[in-house]
Amino acid sequence: MSFTHLDESGRARMVDVTAKQPTVRAATARGFVRCSPDVVAALRDGTVPKGDVLAVARIAGIQAAKRTPDLLPLAHVIGVHGAAVDLVIVDDGVEVEATVRTADRTGVEMEALMAVSVAALAIVDMVKGLDKATSIEHVRITAKEGGRSGSWTRPDER
Repeated sequence: MSFTHLDESGRARMVDVTAKQPTVRAATARGFVRCSPDVVAALRDGTVPKGDVLAVARIAGIQAAKRTPDLLPLAHVIGVHGAAVDLVIVDDGVEVEATVRTADRTGVEMEALMAVSVAALAIVDMVKGLDKATSIEHVRITAKEGGRSGSWTRPDER
């Protein structure tokens, strides 16, 4: 077996995508922030002391998608041409979904995962004073489009 991120000497390297043609690509990721009933009530009422939690989380997620190569050392710097972060308050927390789009040489799965992860972290940061047990769960890629491998949807998300 060969590893794409290791050279012939076993040292880490960034995969060279120079020769690949840019194509339209998209990826969607989801995650969940589990909160206490009191936090859910404060989110619904808009009474979280730190302010508009969902607005902060949405912007944090979009910003994170654009900054992915700064945090993942072997990720390519690509053009993030679209990023949407959707947040839905449910009875036991907040559902987080991000879709990231590009027209580039490599996919945006890491950018979508980063958007969900950082949006979820922003929620935790904004509500931790109300509930220290708030947790992040089930961050995963749910779908991708484009590139050599084509379209894919996580079987348990259909």
